[in-house]
Amino acid sequence: MTFDKIIQAINDHNTIIIHRHVRPDPDAYGSQVGLCELIKQTYPDKHVYVVGEEDPSLRFLARMDTIDDSVYHGALVIVCDTANTERIDNERYKKGELLIKIDHHPNVDPYGDVMWVDTGASSTSEIVYDFYLYAKEKGYQLNDEAARLLYGGIVGDTGRFLFPSATKKTFQYAAELVTYNFDRTALYDGIYRIDDNVARLKGYILQNFTLTPSGMSTIKLSKELLNEYHMKPIETSQIVGVLGDIAGIKAWVIFIEEDDLIRVRLRSKGPIVNTIAAKYDGGGHPMAAGASVAKWEDTEQVIQDLDEACRNYQGK
Repeated sequence: MTFDKIIQAINDHNTIIIHRHVRPDPDAYGSQVGLCELIKQTYPDKHVYVVGEEDPSLRFLARMDTIDDSVYHGALVIVCDTANTERIDNERYKKGELLIKIDHHPNVDPYGDVMWVDTGASSTSEIVYDFYLYAKEKGYQLNDEAARLLYGGIVGDTGRFLFPSATKKTFQYAAELVTYNFDRTALYDGIYRIDDNVARLKGYILQNFTLTPSGMSTIKLSKELLNEYHMKPIETSQIVGVLGDIAGIKAWVIFIEEDDLIRVRLRSKGPIVNTIAAKYDGGGHPMAAGASVAKWEDTEQVIQDLDEACRNYQGK
């Protein structure tokens, strides 16, 4: 079984470095650092690190480590919650001795020497808890901090258990994780509390989004607009879902201008959007995906593709 291969790899390496995807969300942090805590609790003599660019809004969950390239020599590298190599934060993941992929996205890029991909899982944090349940018979131990992180990852990727990805198993795992000693109220506040500038940008989006007859909505956030609201592009993950509760919207796209490209964030309540993302060097889930284009003119084709997907959608 793949879990046995992962256990063996962890056992065989004294240095373990855990990566996740760029522009992280709570599940990226939760699975990455939750796995780190699980390994450190079980193997206190091993050197375990988490790396990647920090998102200021997620620092309440964990802080990243700063390590030298030399640390990768002979190390085990694990990448969590990342479908394809282009989205792995920090290209040094290639410098390790062995590479493991743990993920719940469609396996469009089967990288790594060992892979555990479960697209039926609500989150990669759920998979890490799956791994713990299997590995605890071999002495693995879950501490309160790991439980906090994994629970936070599950909550974040299921939209507080509102998304269809939340299954009976998801609720069972959540019920088990809340028996550990951590502050759930503080965790929820950290995930969902927003600063006033974010709230004001949400107000701008609600006043300026477009809606086509097909049920497709779009919004464009230029660098000038983000500066006006004192927002960095990495912080815009907090506003992507703002259009989700509006009646009549089937799918939406938010374009976010960065220094060298335009980020494409796709969300849906029915139409498949990860196939659209794949056309623009992106990917993700059927209902939540991301990509990028080079210039504003390129966004028009994305809009046409999404509008077509909404027109062809036969659901509610």
